[in-house]
This record gives sequence, structure tokens and C-alpha cells, in this order.
Amino acid sequence: MYLSRFLSIHALWVTVSSVMQPYPLVWGHYDVCKTQIYTEEGKVWDYMACQPESTDMTKYLKVKLDPPDITCGDPPETFCAMGNPYMCNNECDASTPELAHPPELMFDFEGRHPSTFWQSATWKEYPKPLQVNITLSWSKTIELTDNIVITFESGRPDQMILEKSLDYGRTWQPYQYYATDCLDAFHMDPKSVKDLSQHTVLEIICTEEYSTGYSTNSKIIHFEIKDRFAFFAGPRLRNMASLYGQLDTTKKLRDFFTVTDLRIRLLRPAVGEIFVDELHLARYFYAISDIKVRGRCKCNLHATVCVYDNSKLTCECEHNTTGPDCGKCKKNYQGRPWSPGSYLPIPKGTANTCIPSISSIGTNVCDNELLHCQNGGTCHNNVRCLCPAAYTGILCEKLRCEEAGSCGPDSGQGPPAHSKPALLLLSALLGAANPLVF
Repeated sequence: MYLSRFLSIHALWVTVSSVMQPYPLVWGHYDVCKTQIYTEEGKVWDYMACQPESTDMTKYLKVKLDPPDITCGDPPETFCAMGNPYMCNNECDASTPELAHPPELMFDFEGRHPSTFWQSATWKEYPKPLQVNITLSWSKTIELTDNIVITFESGRPDQMILEKSLDYGRTWQPYQYYATDCLDAFHMDPKSVKDLSQHTVLEIICTEEYSTGYSTNSKIIHFEIKDRFAFFAGPRLRNMASLYGQLDTTKKLRDFFTVTDLRIRLLRPAVGEIFVDELHLARYFYAISDIKVRGRCKCNLHATVCVYDNSKLTCECEHNTTGPDCGKCKKNYQGRPWSPGSYLPIPKGTANTCIPSISSIGTNVCDNELLHCQNGGTCHNNVRCLCPAAYTGILCEKLRCEEAGSCGPDSGQGPPAHSKPALLLLSALLGAANPLVF
């Protein structure tokens, strides 16, 4: 009997130790996660905060066009070649695969021949605006890690806005404005990212750099993520620890690079001149051959893997966390409030693991052999302790006046019991261990 009780006490102590040992060690360094960092020798792996590897996020998105019938080809129509705007014998026909230009061609593999692209209807209803919203949705919070790059098959639009959402498309905020004339289009002075600094990195700007009509190299538009990173990590992004430190301590900066959805608002096609040529409206349309979005699932630094299953991205949460973004503690692991992982202290970061609730350590809160109710309490059905009027707590270990803040030398109730869970459980163990004789 004594041996079985000893073994039971030993097993419980192992359990308690595994639970309580992380106070405060569970706040300590990550030991299973690694990430790519930049050094003088280039990119290397180092142990740091847990986060999924950066990847091409266009593989996981859903695209929606507004208006939904804006894609060319239904009914078939002819349009003019960009290289020769007066040669208008090109055809878009949705019913013929070789002549169709559906939205998915914005995200397909871009080989050299032939060029594939999505294309809108032409500006045949001028002067009514030719405007298109292209919404990219992930149904998951993602963190951008590289420039957003949009390659146009037609000329870059005269007016465009890139927008972001952090709440799955319920609300939108501008990311950047693009125009041939920022003051005329958006009542903003033109700027470039090079005009920004660490203190103004979150400023929403209008740029004229990308909105010329048919000039050389006029097909690509950028939203410069890396140039903004460089304000903190240096020109070649070799001091990523500095960037991580800023992201860790500045929520607005972290949120700036975080999205659930992106929206490309095409407001005016490339005209290339002051006036629209009303005799050749088939010259004007939007055509996009490629969109690049690189990033990673946001997992609050509690996962290294993000899986795509049933058309859905999900973090494989570690550290006893759960939820789409590992944003809460698992059931029975709420021994302290949930907290995101941290990049700090550099370089190993802090895991901030969720720890078990004390009530989940064992199936029995009390029993007559092992976990004794204290201070005259009695064990009821191995589920709870029935405490005398002056005491409370899981094992009747606390003075009720302590909770009310009225304990004192004249209260007649003695000194308050120590409240640390480890000591409570240890005292229960020792209480059970005293009768043992070998």
C-alpha cells in the first residue's frame, strides 16, 4: 500500500514539476524553431521566433472582380495592340481558350511564349469611367515579406489605388495611390518611398513613378515592402534583428505589413496623352499578366508550419496555443493569459508558452489518499473540497478574508496561506507523504 501511495505521489510530483517548472522558464528562448536571417555571408538559418517560411501567397488566394462581367470576351470584341494602337485586329473571345483572358491568368506560371494575361473590356462606353476592383482574399491573416509586384500587359493605369483589409474585407484602408498626376487625381503631392524615413514609414503616399503610359519599362508597378524594411534593417536587410525588434514593440508597424485581403482599384486606364482618342476607344483597357505577393501566415510566433487544406490556410500551432492565428490558449492550458511569441530578447526570442490550468493537472481535485483538503475541509466526490466558513480555494488553502483584503493581526484568522500553486500542491504531496514508513 505504502509503495503504491509512494508511486502515486511520485507520479503527481512529476506532473506538477512539468507544469510548474516553466515558471518563469516557459517565457524563455525558443528551442525548436528556426528562421532565415541575413548575415555578411548571406542568408543562414538561426534559431529564433517560430514563424512559417515566406512563400508565394498567390497560390492560396481567391480573386473577385467588380463588376463581375468586366472581363473581355463575352460578347467577343476586338482591341488594339499596345505596340501599335491603330492596329485593332486582336480579338478577345471567352468561348475560345486561345482567345480568352480570364482572371486566373493573373496568377499562372509566366513562360516566355505565349504571354498569358487577364484583360478587361475596352473603354467602349466612354466617357463613363472604366473602373475595375480586383480583390485578393486569403481567409487568413498573412504577413507580407516582399514587394507586391503587378505586371501589366497593357500600359500601367493613369490612376490606381492599392488597398488593404485587416478584417476580411469588411473595411478597407489605402496602402498607396498611383497616378500620372497625383495632385489632379487625388489632391496629394507626389512622393516616393525614398522620401520616407523610420518616422514616416507608415505614411500613405501617392507616387507618379509607375503611371506613365507607353514608355519603355512601363508595365510594372511595385508596392515597396523591402524599401520600408530597409529603414530598420539596413540597405541590404542584413540587420533583421533590428527590424524584428521594431515589429515586436510597435503594433502599428506590425499591422502595416499584415493583411487578410488586398484590393487593386483600377480607376483610369493608360491613355498616354492628355486627351482620350474617342475614335479609337479599343485602345483603352486593363490587362494584367502577373501579380506577385510573398508573405507568410500570421501565427503570432507560435507556429513554424502553415498548411493548406480544403482551400484553407491554417497554422499548426505550438506552445499549447490554438485558433486560426494561434491567438488563444488551448482548453486546460489557461494557467496565465495568452500572449503572442516575441522576437525579443534578440536573438532567441521568447516563446510565451501557454501553461496548464491548475484544475487540469489531474482528474481528481481531492481524495482521501493523496490530495487532502486543508484547514478542516472535506473532500466531496473527489471533485471539490467543502471548506470551513473562514477558508476558500481549491484545497481550502486560502483565508476568505485574504480575498476580501481584510486579513490582519487582529482578525483572529492567522496568517494568509501562500498562494503559489506549486507550493499548494507540494504541501498536499507532503501531507500525503508523512505517514510513509520504509
